[in-house]
Amino acid sequence: MYDDKFTITMLYDFFGDLLTAKQRDYFDLYHNEDLSLSEIAERTGISRQGVYDIITRAEKTLVEIESKTNIVARWRNARTELEQAKDLTRRLEQLSNSKTATLTQELTQILENFPL
Repeated sequence: MYDDKFTITMLYDFFGDLLTAKQRDYFDLYHNEDLSLSEIAERTGISRQGVYDIITRAEKTLVEIESKTNIVARWRNARTELEQAKDLTRRLEQLSNSKTATLTQELTQILENFPL
């Protein structure tokens, strides 16, 4: 199974709707509900190996989608750059005079409301 839980959960947040209903359910039980493979198997009435296969296939699908689209990587980069822009705006605000203060405040407001 995929080692980086944060990344795989983020991939699920972005692409989870592209999985089958069964894959979504099992993924959710394993990653979000933190149930073991055995607990999921007991709940669903299939073997532990069957649960493992479904979750592994779901993770592989999510990773393949990201490798083709790079959406999550681009989102992470955009978020980092937005944080850098916010920091620069705060620093500019400290250095600015009264004429530029209004502009930097407007820019800060735009950056704070940016939907990422």
